[in-house]
Amino acid sequence: MKKPNNTYHHGDLRASLLREAAALLRDSGIDGLSLRRLSERVGVSRTALYHHFSDKHALLCALAADGFAQLDALMQPLSPASNAPPAERYTAFAKQYLDYATKNPSLYGLMFGHTLWRDKLADDSLKQIAYESFRHHLAAVKRWQEAGILPKEQDSLRLTQVTWGTLHGLAQLVIDGVYADSTHLEDICQCVGQLFCGMRTAKPQ
Repeated sequence: MKKPNNTYHHGDLRASLLREAAALLRDSGIDGLSLRRLSERVGVSRTALYHHFSDKHALLCALAADGFAQLDALMQPLSPASNAPPAERYTAFAKQYLDYATKNPSLYGLMFGHTLWRDKLADDSLKQIAYESFRHHLAAVKRWQEAGILPKEQDSLRLTQVTWGTLHGLAQLVIDGVYADSTHLEDICQCVGQLFCGMRTAKPQ
């Protein structure tokens, strides 16, 4: 066991705890992740750890929230500042989304799984960032509908649910081993981009 390390600043310690907790989650799953193991792995006292996470549930919510923050950063290819064609931008987004999900299957499962959502156990911070991420996708869909890139006649919310649900379903199929041949992902992502954006010719706004 490492000796407690009191040289961390609080902000640095929280980032370190989340990074090591994500590694524990990846290696041992939710059941193998505990505050005791985390404090030993990072080399800090329980008191220092409890300053950031009151219990395991708080840690899991923080981990999921951090995952959504990373996922939200992938929305950049959908930004109106990009000059790339819409289908190309959405294809790039799809690639990054699937790459993130399939390289972080345990974290991705925590972010979207029943552990935190089925019994309404997600805390306010997690719900806020998860919904904010969805709103960013919704805003992009609305912009592209207005530009004629996506069908204007479709309800924006439902269209966002369909596009996000498609990516989530593809990611889960890869994670579960149904789509075991990852060499097909390039073509799948291009198909997604063409399906949602390739039928329209208007320039993005």
